[in-house]
Amino acid sequence: MSWPQDGYAPPPVKEPASPRARIAGIAGTLLLLGGISVVGFAWMSQRHAPQPSASAAGIIGPALGRSLPRSVPVRVDIPAIGVDSKLLHLGVNADGTIQVPSLDTDAELAAWYKYSATPGQVGTSIIEGHVDTLQGPAVFFRLGALRPGNTIDVTLADGVTAVFRVTGVREFPKASFPAGTVYSQARYPALRLITCGGAFDYTTGHYLSSTVVFASLVSAKR
Repeated sequence: MSWPQDGYAPPPVKEPASPRARIAGIAGTLLLLGGISVVGFAWMSQRHAPQPSASAAGIIGPALGRSLPRSVPVRVDIPAIGVDSKLLHLGVNADGTIQVPSLDTDAELAAWYKYSATPGQVGTSIIEGHVDTLQGPAVFFRLGALRPGNTIDVTLADGVTAVFRVTGVREFPKASFPAGTVYSQARYPALRLITCGGAFDYTTGHYLSSTVVFASLVSAKR
């Protein structure tokens, strides 16, 4: 499966950029989770994932306050929708498209895009996950049910848990996805959670939209 392309350059990191990081910047890779579910669960059962309501649109940010030093994330916990997942660390494929968790073995796991900011750093951190598979709901099946005020806990490798508060939940057509809004470098510690959403195209076997959760850091704990 491949992602649509657009003008997304990964945020800079302190260490020298790897070849794959440079590929991601040159290719302008855009993480839309396009075609993240083949014809399967949605087609077979007609059970669809929750979609964001107009009342949940909220705001994108910013929020002012503390930030955290760079530390890679190892786990994400979203109590409101029952998500508790180890985080994979994924980059880009050889052709510059973003890697996604395997539908066969890792559909129940979310993934942090390793060329984005680490959660809690000033900048935009990206976590993505599948909405469903041939067998049923995947890790982010209920992402669209989140509402402003819900919390997202991201455990970091240094033992700190970064606590984010959802500020908005929105659905964007993939054909007109606002890459600048979703992926641009925030001037505060921002988190974006992304999965498929909207109508399901039975001809192509893909969802026509993406569900995006916008959140900002509010605290940290050990």
